[in-house]
Amino acid sequence: MRYLISGAAGFIGSHLCDRLIQDGHDVTGLDNLITGSRANLTQLERHSRFHFLECDVTVPVCGIDGSFDGVWHLASLASPRDYLAHPIETLEVGSAGTQNMLEIARRDEARFLLTSTSECYGDPLEHPQVETYWGHVNPVGVRSCYDESKRYAEALTMAYYRTHGVRTNIARIFNTYGPRMALEDGRVVPAFLDQALRGKPLTVYGDGSQTRSFCYVADLVEGLVRLAASEERYPVNLGNPTELTILEFGRLITKLVGSESKLAFEPLPSDDPRRRRPDISKAKRLLGWEPKVVLEDGLRETVEYFKSAVTLT
Repeated sequence: MRYLISGAAGFIGSHLCDRLIQDGHDVTGLDNLITGSRANLTQLERHSRFHFLECDVTVPVCGIDGSFDGVWHLASLASPRDYLAHPIETLEVGSAGTQNMLEIARRDEARFLLTSTSECYGDPLEHPQVETYWGHVNPVGVRSCYDESKRYAEALTMAYYRTHGVRTNIARIFNTYGPRMALEDGRVVPAFLDQALRGKPLTVYGDGSQTRSFCYVADLVEGLVRLAASEERYPVNLGNPTELTILEFGRLITKLVGSESKLAFEPLPSDDPRRRRPDISKAKRLLGWEPKVVLEDGLRETVEYFKSAVTLT
């Protein structure tokens, strides 16, 4: 099959490109490199079935030859540091970017997959979060540029399904980690690893009792591939239901790195969710999917990647 992937040079996008090429498909990757990196695609640069275009999907995409069997929209500024620095661009890629990619899928009668986010649940009042929960989002808060861009993208995707019959899928992705995460993107995994490897204090916001659940990127990509092959049109949670407090996660990081880093506490950012854990019953039932990689094993792979990244900076 022939796939078009936006956000191809990003963390998850580059791993998805690897997987689709490995499975024998042809892939055209799109990225404007605002947060993505060509270095994430080095392993595919000379591959005959991979083609990369540096372009912004918020404007009509030009220069794409032929038609596609699948269109996957991963482009977005996903880390708080990035979307707080570029709020308008974040809203544009969720709105105009999503519609432009949907139009390509409509034109080619291709399957369309949107990578949405657990941020659609906001600071949830229900725990764990199930897909039928409508969320608790501050629409005018500092994080709203990201939350609302994804909520709008979901609504637009459903509108194209209902109005034009586009074969759509929506993945709500929870915290994902692994090699190729940007070293300074501000999320907890790269932040803790960077600080621990340098022997600096780990920055903990609030009292550290807030929780997250972490899914290894290979597991997440497997879930995306299965979802794209399914007939489910409504959102599906993809993430690891194993829940840790930030304090517990910090201790695990220092243990794996062999670091003596202490903890440095700072005020909790505005609208930061207190608890985040997916209910993946739907993914288990419909896709036969659940994470396989144990957190410690995935973190060891990630540590090795970050050791090289820290050495180079």
